[in-house]
Amino acid sequence: MIGTAIFKIGEEVGNVGQFGRFVWRSAVTSMQSIAKSDTYPLIWAQMLLIGVRSVPVIMITGAFVGMTLAIQTYDQLAGMGLEEHLGVLINISVVKELGPVLAAVMLAGRVGGALTAELGTMKVTEQIDAIESMGTDPVKYLVAPRVLACLLLTPVLIVYADLLGIIGGWFVSVVHLRINARAYWSFSAAGVELWDVTCGVIKGFFFGGALAVISCYKGFNCKEGAKGVGQACTDAFVISFISILVLDFAMVVIFKTIYSIFWPLKSLV
Repeated sequence: MIGTAIFKIGEEVGNVGQFGRFVWRSAVTSMQSIAKSDTYPLIWAQMLLIGVRSVPVIMITGAFVGMTLAIQTYDQLAGMGLEEHLGVLINISVVKELGPVLAAVMLAGRVGGALTAELGTMKVTEQIDAIESMGTDPVKYLVAPRVLACLLLTPVLIVYADLLGIIGGWFVSVVHLRINARAYWSFSAAGVELWDVTCGVIKGFFFGGALAVISCYKGFNCKEGAKGVGQACTDAFVISFISILVLDFAMVVIFKTIYSIFWPLKSLV
């Protein structure tokens, strides 16, 4: 009983070490690929699949987040006579938290699952071994373009989600709930700072890198058979989702500390 538990703990520690090596190898190879023009066509292809085709679902997600926030929070603010401040609450929530997190979660489901399934199928059918046997680094050929595409496009997709969230919140607040448009935008402009938008965009780099590396790792190390590929896709999404939440919490603490250092008086307001 104790021996089995120790064996499982050792196995998990070994998996963590293997993942750490994979992350380091992927990071180094991705940095090296930036300086080599022969990898650019692979990166462009992944940018099309990961970024361009994800725009509709990201924009829909952002729009409904903004509209739902407007409906949910209007009654509380209207009861205090502060309904014209609704835009501040919606826009700050969208650009700092809900936009980046929900956009990353949608990408983890759509892009992360696709990356894991594609690489997992190549692993099961021994295509990765064939690539390696021809003297080509599979990490450089398969992982680096996907990681770079996610790093570059996740922040852009978050900006799309933020934009549609702001428009959706405005539509419900001004058109449906009849809030004064001038007051809505005036209070929003006064309450939302460039720092808030920047924090959300910076989160995108970490979210994109995390879901790309986790998905590629699970694809490279999936078990044999259709069941193994399916389990790898499930594991990749769950771990990516948890990683996004953990990274979001860590960055909120870091950004709040930085803000309090450089703008101490504003942080007390």
